Amino acid sequence: MPEPRGFPPLKAFIDSLQSAKHSDYSARAGSKVAQEDAFAEMKAHILKLYDKTEAQNSFVDESGAVFDCIPIEQQPSLKGSSEAVPKAPDLPRREVAGGPQDERKDSLIASPLGPDKKDRHGNVMQCPPGTIPMRRVTLEDLTRFGTLQDFFRKGPRGAGRPPRASEPPTVPATHRWAHAYQNVNNGGGHSFLNIWDPPIGANQVFSLSQHWYVGGSGANLQTLECGWQVYPAMYGDAKPHLFTYWTADDYNKTGCYNLTCSAFVQTSSSFAPGMAVGPISVSGGAQYIMELAYWHANGRWWLYWNGTSGTNVIGYYPDTLYKGGALASHATEIDYGGEVVGTTSFPHMGSGAFANAGWQKAAYQRTIGYWTPQGGAMVNASLTPSQSWPNCYTAQVDLYGSPWFETLWFGGPGGNC
Repeated sequence: MPEPRGFPPLKAFIDSLQSAKHSDYSARAGSKVAQEDAFAEMKAHILKLYDKTEAQNSFVDESGAVFDCIPIEQQPSLKGSSEAVPKAPDLPRREVAGGPQDERKDSLIASPLGPDKKDRHGNVMQCPPGTIPMRRVTLEDLTRFGTLQDFFRKGPRGAGRPPRASEPPTVPATHRWAHAYQNVNNGGGHSFLNIWDPPIGANQVFSLSQHWYVGGSGANLQTLECGWQVYPAMYGDAKPHLFTYWTADDYNKTGCYNLTCSAFVQTSSSFAPGMAVGPISVSGGAQYIMELAYWHANGRWWLYWNGTSGTNVIGYYPDTLYKGGALASHATEIDYGGEVVGTTSFPHMGSGAFANAGWQKAAYQRTIGYWTPQGGAMVNASLTPSQSWPNCYTAQVDLYGSPWFETLWFGGPGGNC
């Protein structure tokens, strides 16, 4: 197979890890790995991820991140397993109510991958049948964190369940939210997520728009999550990226992003967790969206992107990941909205506008609904907004005609919250 142009092929990348030293990385700008044993653990983790792994093609996305087309059975979550990848199911239909149509028009983004598309180096941005595009996990990525566990965490000092409207914000001091939730037994849910690229300044960490599906409580809290996220330390740039996340123990010892540990099973060759998404919405102008849904079926939580057929599945989290906990059967809460992380100041959320700025100004998620644990048509959500830091971020829920239905507006400028 031809070697990629513009960057090292996967084999050369793996070979270079063998001789990598802590001193090569500790002095780099942005490096936080101070201890040699922490560096050694990071190096060992990447070598394990790529043990007995080959790439049939490689390319870079618009952010410059390398994606290797590896056989589906060689990805971290299937390596050494005899389990065959099942056929992805189609989602149950969404109810389409009668009545007037909402006049606002947004545009669904497209996948950057295809046989007719090439990256900046001229490499074809397409994976052969039987392979998946896996974002290359590098020491540059990991050493922007102090330890491997810090890299796996949702954010600095862990994370936490977003506070409810009636609760005091007892979550980690580094996190802020503006969101809306519903306590209801469910087998997953759906929304279209409006895409922005909030800037991340000094003493700020990330800003995102996402879904949470939650079960359990306390130390047994479990989630599966998805959305877009601007997180320079994780991705090495200031662009929004598609992400997945999970925890089986309230963000304590379990959890990781995308395919950085053995958890998510990727099945799609059309799009990949960790890939940059765009175009970006314009204040007062064009609004761009992506569609995401989780659905629990056949012992798996399937993740769908930009469509509801089995061909739109990105991959899944297996029930076994939750070790007999709440999410091994169903979730008891749906949640949608924004989350930011900072230290002495907090970044923009969404567009940086407050929720009441509305169409073409504020960020939104629309057509929000859920599936009952028994399946059947999608049910429109009935969300309760929660905004514990209204001087910085707000959330507002409205119900519209088709195709918007239940819609959450959210966001704000951040600052000292």
